[in-house]
Amino acid sequence: MNLAAALRAALRALTTHLLRSLLTMLGIIIGVAAVITMVAVGRGATERVQEQMKGLGSNIMLVVPGSLSAAGVRYGAQTRSRFTEEDAEAIAREVLEVQVAAPSSRTTAQAVAQNANWNTTIFGTTNDYLEAREWPLAAGRLFEAAEQQGSAKVAWLGQTVARELFADDDPLGQMVRVRGVPFMVVGVLAAKGQNAVGQDQDDIVIVPMSTFRNRIWNAGGNVRRIWSIHVKVRQGADMARAEEAMRTLLRQRLKVPEGGDDTFSVRNLSEVLQAQEESSRVMTGLLAAVAGVSLLVGGIGIMNIMLVSVTERTREIGLRMAVGARGRDILAQFLIEAVTLSLAGGAIGIALGALATWAVGQLAGWSVAMDLPAVLLAVGFSGLVGVFFGYYPARRAARLLPIDALRHE
Repeated sequence: MNLAAALRAALRALTTHLLRSLLTMLGIIIGVAAVITMVAVGRGATERVQEQMKGLGSNIMLVVPGSLSAAGVRYGAQTRSRFTEEDAEAIAREVLEVQVAAPSSRTTAQAVAQNANWNTTIFGTTNDYLEAREWPLAAGRLFEAAEQQGSAKVAWLGQTVARELFADDDPLGQMVRVRGVPFMVVGVLAAKGQNAVGQDQDDIVIVPMSTFRNRIWNAGGNVRRIWSIHVKVRQGADMARAEEAMRTLLRQRLKVPEGGDDTFSVRNLSEVLQAQEESSRVMTGLLAAVAGVSLLVGGIGIMNIMLVSVTERTREIGLRMAVGARGRDILAQFLIEAVTLSLAGGAIGIALGALATWAVGQLAGWSVAMDLPAVLLAVGFSGLVGVFFGYYPARRAARLLPIDALRHE
């Protein structure tokens, strides 16, 4: 019996008991659909973390203040700032591994332009901040040296603020008022998207550090205080060595006593997101493994049904052997039936998995990414399940003696 004849015989046998065949395939259908959906959800989560890493920039560290203690009460992190702009300059100058160190401070305020207004983040920093964050300008120019030193009333707008205040108009050269101070828009930032905690990074107005200090913050005697330092480490430099050097320098500058706790915190943001990405990958593997159990259950169902089929068709097997069919022909016929069940279930599972993936993305709002390797893996595994669990019933059928098979009632 050639392959085509064996395939026709297998299809004929399966369609004879169509409902039983569909119920047998159900485990494979659910397993394939579950694997595809779970891998798509996990891959989508991983891709979202990778986008956040790209948006953050590479080799980034954030230096933030520690906690404040007053009257025996310890407040939360970042409740006390002892940083100054000179600390950021010292890090950039004295730590060899550091490429740039940008001082920054922030607040929230209402931005007003023409007949529109928008509550947003007002961020004071330097041109180095864009280099540290790998955040280019979509239009406009950087702050000039005189503007950074002289508290000039100039600003960059994030994409969200530009859209909310000016809609489709060009913001460059327009005026934006913040706390009664008019700022001329000299640049529009490229789109950044959301950060790791879901905040819109494009919802921001950036002004020179000196402008923020003297015209927005009005910090009185602490005019040189800042709230954080964004540090970019040189490509290829040792991040751990850079972090240790920064800690040593800041402890000296902030006069932290020997053996005392740091009054600041250095966060390696790239490592945080990489750990999150690895967690997403592990979770994807676990979800796929759990979904794969359905494939094994479906395989056991195929084996059970094929054993029943061998028992029911014992006389048919005997007749085939009596007219010249060989053991390998019988083996091929039943094995093809099992594999056909698995592959047909896999094909239906693909369609169901694609539908489930779309539904999860649209209805639940999750990030999903269905890819070809996951589909091929699920279908290939379903085919292997058919071969593995179909071999024993097929081998049992092939080893029947013709005379015994013909006598079977």
